[in-house]
Amino acid sequence: MKWLFFSYSLPTNPSKARVFVWRQLKKLGAVNYQSVWVAPYSLERINEFKKLIESIEGYKGMGLLIAGKILNKEQEENINQAFIDSRNEEYREIIDKCEAYFKEIEYEIQRQNFIFAEVEENEEELEKLKQWFKKVEKRDAMKPSLRKTAFEKIKMCEKMFDDFAKMVYERCRQQG
Repeated sequence: MKWLFFSYSLPTNPSKARVFVWRQLKKLGAVNYQSVWVAPYSLERINEFKKLIESIEGYKGMGLLIAGKILNKEQEENINQAFIDSRNEEYREIIDKCEAYFKEIEYEIQRQNFIFAEVEENEEELEKLKQWFKKVEKRDAMKPSLRKTAFEKIKMCEKMFDDFAKMVYERCRQQG
């Protein structure tokens, strides 16, 4: 497999530069392995890393991007596992948020809070969950086991929302 290896240095201050770079690397799906950031090779990622280097240079730092292969099979397996662990961590968080979403809808049904504002609020939350899943899926090169579970939970959220929206519609229709 072909990989991208990235290293950078920044001045100590401002600290916001370090936080910015770290966030961008995480958004690219890179993992830190033995002081080097590693990501699966793609032209799209290369362009994103080039933009990141420009930002780093704007903070008076330097960035280095290298494309290549890992020559040691065990090290490559370790990196693959780091990617799987990183994505599973993100999918686990999505699954947890889906569980909270289920509880929220159940709570609204229990208290019979059948108003349009609740439909709208829950629709927005569902859209956030779906967008978040898409972002994680986009940076997911290894398709770990929790990906499927997270996808299924999102589908369950969609069904639960649709059912709730129908309940609210019926209740509002009956009330006039």
